[in-house]
Amino acid sequence: MTATATTKTSQEQRLYSVADWYDAEALLSTAERQVLGRLRDFLDTEAKPLLAEYWEKGEFPEQLARPLIDLDLMEPADLTVEAPARGIYHGFRIFELARTDASLATWYTAQAGLFRTAIRVGASEEQQKEWMPKVIDFSLKGVFSLTEPGHGSDVAGGLSTTARYEEDPDGGTGSGAWVLDGAKRWIGGASTADVLCVFARDVADGQVKAFLVDRTAPGVSLEKIQGKTSLRMMQNAHITLDGVRVSEAMRLHNVNSFKDVAAMLRAMRSDVAWIATGLQAGAFEAALAYVRERQQFGRSLGSFQLVQEKLARMLGNITASLSLVVRLTEQQGWGIYRDQDSALAKMQTSLMMRETVALAREVVGGNGITLASDVARFHADAEAVYSYEGTHEINALIIGRALTGASAFTH
Repeated sequence: MTATATTKTSQEQRLYSVADWYDAEALLSTAERQVLGRLRDFLDTEAKPLLAEYWEKGEFPEQLARPLIDLDLMEPADLTVEAPARGIYHGFRIFELARTDASLATWYTAQAGLFRTAIRVGASEEQQKEWMPKVIDFSLKGVFSLTEPGHGSDVAGGLSTTARYEEDPDGGTGSGAWVLDGAKRWIGGASTADVLCVFARDVADGQVKAFLVDRTAPGVSLEKIQGKTSLRMMQNAHITLDGVRVSEAMRLHNVNSFKDVAAMLRAMRSDVAWIATGLQAGAFEAALAYVRERQQFGRSLGSFQLVQEKLARMLGNITASLSLVVRLTEQQGWGIYRDQDSALAKMQTSLMMRETVALAREVVGGNGITLASDVARFHADAEAVYSYEGTHEINALIIGRALTGASAFTH
C-alpha cells in the first residue's frame, strides 16, 4: 500500500473480494467504487444474460451500447466533483468490463482507450478542444486504424497505406486535400464508428501521419471479418481506402512520424494488460463457482486436492497480474511512460492469462467447452487478447532491447 491509499475496504464493501486477494481495490476511493458498482450492476443484470447467445451468433449486442455509454464511465460527473477520474479508476473500469466479457471491454476501450489516446496524444490543442468532449460523451465515435493486411508486428517500417497532398488547382495554396490509398485490417468497431483514425505514410517525406476519415466518405469500404473463433461479439473490419480525400483540418497535427504513434502504443498497452487481468478474474470466478457446486464421487469437486492446486495457481496469476498493472498505472500517473514498462505488463499478464483460462477450462471439464459455462467464452477470447496490441514476441524484444541496449528486431 502507498501513503495515498485509502483505508482498507471491508469485505462487505469490496467488489473484488475473491479475485483481488491482496485488496488492490483499497487504492480506489469510495466514489470510484460506487461508480464501478453501478457498472457491476448493469453488467450483471443487463449484459450477462445476453453474452452466450450473441457470442454464438457472432454479433455485438447493440442494445447494450447506449445504456453502457449513459453510465458516464469515462469521466464520471460524480468523480469530477470529488476529484478527476484517476488512472487506477480507469484501470479497474477495464478490469470490471473484462471480468464480464472481453468483447465488451475491447469495444469500450476502442473509444475510451485507443481513440481517446489518439486524440490526446496526436491532436493539436485546438483540435483537442473541439474533439475531446465529443470523444468523452461518445458523440464522436472513432476507431484506431493502424494494422494492415500485410503489416502487423512490422507496421512501424512496413506501413503501406499512403497519403499524398494535392493542391486544389482552382483554390490556390492551402486549399487542397490529402488523398489516402491502402487498406486496414482487424479494426474493431469500425462499422459503427463516425470516423476512422487512419495512419498513412506521407509520400512526400516518408513519415507516418494520422487522419480522421469519415466512415461514409467516398472511397471508403468496410467488410466484416468472418469466421472468427475468438472475440466473436467484437465486429472487426477489413477497410479499403481508394482515393479517399481528407482535409488538412482532419489531420492530427501532432502526428508527424512513427515515434508519435509509438507514444500512443505505450499508453494503450497498459489498457490491454488490464483486460488480460480482468479476463483472468472472470474465468477464475466462473471456475470457482462451478467447482463449489459440481458433485463428483459423492463430494464437491472443489474439495479435491488437484482442483485446489489449480485454483491456487489461477489466483497466483491474477494476483501477480494485478500487481503489475496497478504499479504500471501508478507510474504512468506520475508521468513515467516507457515502452519497456507497458510491454512487460502486456507480455506477462497475457502469458499468465493463457495459463489461467486453460486451468479454468480444465477444472470445469467437458462443460468448459460449452457456452453454458462462462469459462468457455473466456478460454476462447483469451487468444485474441494474447495477440493484439503487440504479440508476446514483439513485447519481449522491446524489453530485451531495453535490457541489453541492442535491438534484436529484424530489418
